[in-house]
Amino acid sequence: MSGLERNSRPLSETEAEIYVASVCFKTGPPGAVGVEIERIVLDASDSRRPVPVAEVRSVAAKVETDLPGGGVITFEPGGQLELSSACGDDLPSVIEATRADLAAIDGIFEEAGLQFSSVALDPARPPVRTLDHPRYAAMETHFDRSGPAGRTMMCSTSSLQVCLDAGLPGNGTGSAVQRWQRLHRLAPVLVALFANSPFRHGSPSGWQSTRQAVWLKTDPSRTSPVPDSDDPPSAWARYALDASILCIPASQGSWEAPRGLTMRGWLRGHGPRPVTREDLDYHLSTLFPFIRPRGFLEIRVIDAQAGSDWEAAAAITTALVEDERAADTAADACTPVTALPDPMTVAARDGLADPVLAKAGRICAEAALDAMDRLNVDAGTRTRVEAFIEQYAARGRSPADQRIDDWRRTGRFSNPTQRKENAR
Repeated sequence: MSGLERNSRPLSETEAEIYVASVCFKTGPPGAVGVEIERIVLDASDSRRPVPVAEVRSVAAKVETDLPGGGVITFEPGGQLELSSACGDDLPSVIEATRADLAAIDGIFEEAGLQFSSVALDPARPPVRTLDHPRYAAMETHFDRSGPAGRTMMCSTSSLQVCLDAGLPGNGTGSAVQRWQRLHRLAPVLVALFANSPFRHGSPSGWQSTRQAVWLKTDPSRTSPVPDSDDPPSAWARYALDASILCIPASQGSWEAPRGLTMRGWLRGHGPRPVTREDLDYHLSTLFPFIRPRGFLEIRVIDAQAGSDWEAAAAITTALVEDERAADTAADACTPVTALPDPMTVAARDGLADPVLAKAGRICAEAALDAMDRLNVDAGTRTRVEAFIEQYAARGRSPADQRIDDWRRTGRFSNPTQRKENAR
């Protein structure tokens, strides 16, 4: 049977569960690293002016086909720019490549009079979709049925995603099961350490990571964490099939899905046509849990950072998973966090102001710093990690605290000097 025939023939529910479990957890020796950096685009002379996707795309076209580090530029519905790095063999190589790509992007956007926000949720402009594609039109309709959070998530937020190998077969040290379980316990600490979105509607929102608060209110069938399990592939397959259908691609017309339809319901015959593997693959691309398995593990809980702070966040996160000593320390440090009544909500709301998260964050940050030499990072990365920890985690502060301090001092939401930091 040809690949085209396999992709287009109808699937049974059992076939779908087996397929999802098999393709999303590809075990093997860990080591490869990737990052995805989303950025909110602002007019340098008028930060309240909407900058539509067409304008962002026009500027990015001057550099996107010739990025020196091999990354790829894409665009989010509200005009955000996303740089997806080339997959690196290790942390130093992906950081070096991403630095080069960001320097090229920063230069061309500065010439065009545009800059990138220092926070991870647009602090003042309303969420407006300017990317005209049936996928995003259907997403907007789907999310609008349950309130404004989904539209805000689509059009006004930006994140830093760190992508790491799933891990080894089995259940032992370094296994996919251990890495998966530890990452879910680490997730609230990462939210608190890197919380960087304290504003909404022009003033402090009361949350350190308002971006994460928005995600927590967006369609839990696709954004809540995958239930804890000793068999993550099977748990993920059940999660994926129980999630609602966001959209159904069509050659023409609307992509809107029937209200209340899940992938499991569709497989059981309740959709507009039989489900194919192509449909299932597309559905998987519309799921956004805290940690998303895509053959590798995509960590989705980190706010976009100001300027070059992405480098410290990526290095710290990678160290806490990839370095065995740091990962063991982090696992112990995160145990008290699991006793919080709702760890992710507490982390998003309070950041490191919560004493349990503050202690865990400090221990994790110090363990990550200790791992930098073992990960062979260069002096620039180590310096950025040290500076980030000294300014934030060591003082029980998140980046959001600094953003609020800056706003109170200057009345501005974005630091205009941040565009040049990646070149240093």
